[in-house]
Amino acid sequence: MRYLYRCPLRWADMDAYGHVNNAVFLRYLEEARIDFLRRPDKQFQQGSVVARHEIDYKRQLVHRHEPVDIELWVTEVKAASFTIAYEVKDPDQIYVRASTVVVPFDFERQRPRRITEEEREFLREYQDDEEEAVAA
Repeated sequence: MRYLYRCPLRWADMDAYGHVNNAVFLRYLEEARIDFLRRPDKQFQQGSVVARHEIDYKRQLVHRHEPVDIELWVTEVKAASFTIAYEVKDPDQIYVRASTVVVPFDFERQRPRRITEEEREFLREYQDDEEEAVAA
């Protein structure tokens, strides 16, 4: 299953060339990831940190008033990290494909922590084996 986040575009996201700046896509991914992980009915309320991002820019996204869709799903779950894949897209085109390695973090103790069984169950709901098809 995939999670859908409708990301609003802001005037300030645009660069001098009239399209959404490439660096802004990191913020879009962050917004989608936080929306996914921090829902009141779900886990990961303790926090997490990003260990790695990979972004593949496919085409320019021109500023507009309508939001852009960000689909995300889990591709890998390990003992103390998991990977989220994303597509920033409209129904007829993909602007960005990306992935993020996320590490659950205990901010009180200032160290990474293992994924709990409840968190693992939640992540498995969104685990999608279509990663290879998406990467093509």
